[in-house]
Amino acid sequence: MTALQTNSEHTPLYNGRKASHPLHILIIGCGMGGLAAAHCLGQAGHKVTLFEAASAISEVGAGIQVTPNVSRLLRRWGAGDALEAVGVRPDAIVLRRYATGARVGYTRWADMEERYGAPYYHVHRADLHRVLFDLAAPLPFVTVRTNAKVVSVDPDAEAPSVTLAAGEVVRGDLVIGADGVRSLAQRVVLGHANPAEPTGDAAYRAIVPSGLLASDPELRELVDTPEMTGWMGPGRHVMGYNIRGKNEYNLVLLHPDDESVESWTAEGSADKMRADFADYEPRVRKILSFVKSTLKWRLMDRKPLQTWIHPSYRVVLLGDACHPMLPYRAQGAAMAIEDAAVLGNLLSRLSHPAQLKPLLQAYEDLRLPRTAETQRQSRLNQKIFHLPDGPEQEQRDAEMRRAAEAELQRMREGKRVPEEKQEHWEAGNANQWADEDKNVAQFGYDADEAAERWWREGGEKLVRAAEART
Repeated sequence: MTALQTNSEHTPLYNGRKASHPLHILIIGCGMGGLAAAHCLGQAGHKVTLFEAASAISEVGAGIQVTPNVSRLLRRWGAGDALEAVGVRPDAIVLRRYATGARVGYTRWADMEERYGAPYYHVHRADLHRVLFDLAAPLPFVTVRTNAKVVSVDPDAEAPSVTLAAGEVVRGDLVIGADGVRSLAQRVVLGHANPAEPTGDAAYRAIVPSGLLASDPELRELVDTPEMTGWMGPGRHVMGYNIRGKNEYNLVLLHPDDESVESWTAEGSADKMRADFADYEPRVRKILSFVKSTLKWRLMDRKPLQTWIHPSYRVVLLGDACHPMLPYRAQGAAMAIEDAAVLGNLLSRLSHPAQLKPLLQAYEDLRLPRTAETQRQSRLNQKIFHLPDGPEQEQRDAEMRRAAEAELQRMREGKRVPEEKQEHWEAGNANQWADEDKNVAQFGYDADEAAERWWREGGEKLVRAAEART
């Protein structure tokens, strides 16, 4: 197994390859994507300066899902043990009827590593953020600056720069906008803001001590068997799962928006949350009775961008700045971390200034279609989970039950689906996690291999040709 393919052990990134033409790269934002980009680009031989508006590097929020397409990267980067220490490996996803708790859908996740080469984890956002910070910050060529709010970006082709709120101008060779859904860098790249459209949904997020569930006979199985459980109802749904060594139970509750704000840190009303889900099964109501406080987040949607790159090829976008994700597919952080991996791999090959343009174009060409499709799947789950009771809902449930029974039968018999038949295993099922085509595309993806394949299949010629024209 090559260093590029290794998933379980830390090996030198890019087989030790470093850019022979190093850049000074300015990254706006110290979120998941910004930190991952700093790590990858620093390992690729570039000097990196990260700018964070806050006075300290920290992350709030609640649970987050680290799917195999991301855990394989974190293992490769040397963070496998840290991820294992803070994560919970879920056994399955279970989808239930909101009022009765009856099981509708079921997909096994305990064999994720066997099927896709890396495990699935549930973690706290702050823990994943710390893992990424610990990868990036110690690198000798990475500088993290706090209290450094970027107020303007100059995409000058010779010397791009950022201006800080205090008036300081910092120049570099490339600016990466990893500055989130209200991205300043995005407006520079596009020349305008990409308008946000209300989805009609908002989300409550809360964490409950798992001991409260474990001590209740009706709730204990939610901790003992670490499944992700989704309760689907008209216009609303609840997702619950274990984090932090099964010491905490994470809740995300999607409901009709009532003029909340698009913020990870806005306080919500626990009493209002309980009232919004008063018709859910007794177990859900009991869990919600333990909630003392909650965060509330308005969900806004944005169409895929036409481009992520400024015409000067000196400002480029990453993560939520170019493809904000709705949470229904649990791929927001995953896509940002994949972006970082692809960009770092590509720019590890930079040996001449003229090569920057084709390498950045390759980054966009490789990433934009994948992230746009993931955005589409996320929107689809919003509709699937929130169907009103009636014929469409009954058809959805019948589809999910058929896939669940097939899955449970395979488990009982200890059978694996033959490789030649996996391609169309539950294709198009309303439970998108039962659709093996989608699973292979989403979870089997290797960001490094995508970049290496581009190089082998014509990228090297493009890059050499760009250099020859200078």
